Amino acid sequence: MTPDQYCQQKTKASHSSFAFAFFFLGKKKRLALTALYAFCREVDDIVDDSKEKTIGKNKLDEWRLEIERLFNQAPQHPVAIALSPHITSCKFDKKYFIEIIDGMEMDLNCNRYNDLKKFKLYCYRAASAVGLLSANIFGYTNKSTLKYAHDLGIALQITNIIRDIAEDSERGRIYIPLELLKKYNISEDDVLHNKNNEQIALLIDELTKLAKNYYQSAINQLPDEDKDTQKPGLIMGNIYFILLQKIMKSNTGNTLDNRVSLSTYKKLMIAITTSLGKKWIR
Repeated sequence: MTPDQYCQQKTKASHSSFAFAFFFLGKKKRLALTALYAFCREVDDIVDDSKEKTIGKNKLDEWRLEIERLFNQAPQHPVAIALSPHITSCKFDKKYFIEIIDGMEMDLNCNRYNDLKKFKLYCYRAASAVGLLSANIFGYTNKSTLKYAHDLGIALQITNIIRDIAEDSERGRIYIPLELLKKYNISEDDVLHNKNNEQIALLIDELTKLAKNYYQSAINQLPDEDKDTQKPGLIMGNIYFILLQKIMKSNTGNTLDNRVSLSTYKKLMIAITTSLGKKWIR
């Protein structure tokens, strides 16, 4: 199996909405995005699979060393080898790979976030850093596109967190800032045991509005000259924006019991609509 085939297998196994961004890319960019996504899966799987923090940390530290080897043109892991041809052509910045690993280490060491500042830092590391690397793959001419990629990443991650509240609680994780739980007089036990009530609905409404503001900020900062090249990111943005709207409509008090999702057909239709030039689906 070649490094590219390894990355393709890793990507297919995830069944992620990320795949819809691949449809409208040429071969070289598709290979670069596949390798980037495979890297994200590798480090994320370390957190999910590590029962002991020490083991997980050691594996993440090994990936930090592998990124150093990658940027010194001596990669060893199949994913890093697959990334290697794209380091120069995509003008990848090493710091964003390290930020992604740092985000995974936050996940490894912390299952609570006290305030919005720490929450947004996690969202930046888990998603915006990926978005910034992806923007380089897609190509841009105006630096404002990086601000778009940053804010879109935050929006996507907040949407993920809202959607997965119940699933994360089963693993003892609460990503919602504790200061927001306190604001709405919600206990950690309420979240961990899926105790739906009006306060939970109000909290989720605030988080969805926060995500929506980031989506709006992102699209406002995307320059006209880069809209075409950044279309794969817009596809992801539109899919998750529609998901967020569905969450908002379903937020009627039993949100924690029902994981909201979009069908594959719906995602495909959004991808096609976006590819035809629809800037943002409202």
